[in-house]
Amino acid sequence: MPAIVEPAPAKLNLALHVTGHRPDGYHLLDSLVAFAGVGDVVTMEPGPLSLRVEGPFAAGLPVSDDNLCLRAARLAGAGAAITLTKNLPVASGIGGGSADAAAVLRGLARMGHALPAGTERLGADVPVCLGASLARMEGVGEIVTPLPPLPAIPLVLANPGIAVSTPQVFAAMDRRDNPGLPPIPRFAGLADLADWLAGTRNDLEAPALTIAPVIGQVLEALRATGAAFARMSGSGATCFGLYDRPDRARIAADALKQHGWWAVATELAPPLAPR
Repeated sequence: MPAIVEPAPAKLNLALHVTGHRPDGYHLLDSLVAFAGVGDVVTMEPGPLSLRVEGPFAAGLPVSDDNLCLRAARLAGAGAAITLTKNLPVASGIGGGSADAAAVLRGLARMGHALPAGTERLGADVPVCLGASLARMEGVGEIVTPLPPLPAIPLVLANPGIAVSTPQVFAAMDRRDNPGLPPIPRFAGLADLADWLAGTRNDLEAPALTIAPVIGQVLEALRATGAAFARMSGSGATCFGLYDRPDRARIAADALKQHGWWAVATELAPPLAPR
């Protein structure tokens, strides 16, 4: 069997409302999730279960038994020689580990293994990352409602080069019983998406700013370069900005790199092509 290559696109919480807190410690979420045209790449070949990490951010992800790629394969009861090309910053709020785990599960499915149940146990983002297309994610990640795809809106991702602890961000929240998302319309383009997002929140942004104030500088820089809308994704520290033209996104990414930050111009991606 030839090597199987699966993209693991960056996940964006365009809006993220924390709506409750269960007795077992898990938080209830209501999030509009989209995916970017950049991400990690998972390559899989038949063989005993193993993992090799390469790519620009490989140094930040030492191989251990707890790696989500290995945990995903064990959950599926399958073995494979996995190579992960780590193009996204680690612990950055754009679902890198969850997207990688979902890519492993999709790759194993192409190799003839069944998708396992309970993928949310790997992480709240794993079920939505399996589909890698616009969706509403609720509960502890197990409720995923696919939505009509977004247009290819130009996008900049920017990270100030710090890792933010998700448990620490949740612990810093003042309130955990916030209202859910308003009704989600079908978006025709940037203008109506930005207008709708203005009436939503990322409930983790404020506590993340208390832990890493530099996130606020990233958001200010995105807005200063002409982003129609800017917000932190997930628990941070990666932020995104939406732009009206690809050239403006490229100019903005170049400007943000001058701060020594990781920044990339891309777009909101269409759903993964069926295989």
